[in-house]
Amino acid sequence: MSDFHSLPKTIKKTIRYLHQDASVDKLVEIQKMINDVIQKRLAEKQS
Repeated sequence: MSDFHSLPKTIKKTIRYLHQDASVDKLVEIQKMINDVIQKRLAEKQS
């Protein structure tokens, strides 16, 4: 995984939110959204 400091600012803010403020419900919701987007992008790259 790349160095944390080289990630986009929005990703760093999201990670900070997940560590500090996110409820379990929000964590599950965010996890589903991120997993969906990653799977779609991987499928695009493989085809």
